[in-house]
Amino acid sequence: VQLQASGGGLVQAGGSLRLSCSASRIIFRAYDMAWYRQAQGKERELVASITSSGVTTYANPVKGRFIISRDNFGDAVYLEMHSLRPEDTAVYYCSTVERGLRRWGQGTQVTVSS
Repeated sequence: VQLQASGGGLVQAGGSLRLSCSASRIIFRAYDMAWYRQAQGKERELVASITSSGVTTYANPVKGRFIISRDNFGDAVYLEMHSLRPEDTAVYYCSTVERGLRRWGQGTQVTVSS
């Protein structure tokens, strides 16, 4: 699988961003997808996930602010982020499990200024 994330950037607190991740070399519609993030000096953590059938889950810190979605025709997964906070600053990665191994895209930096 190849995962390519984009859409990160610098935004003020309270603002919004939309991350995109395109997937290739897999039958995308059959795979659960997820977004993770890793802040400097911290462990990588799950942000949101979406199953192949569209069931979503969210980490508590982002519930009500972030929305994960997928486009099975375009082989892409998205993360809409609203009401951003400085603590959302991190590198965001899209991810899936292929052949029993978790695979990662290259990450996209999100920086939220106060």
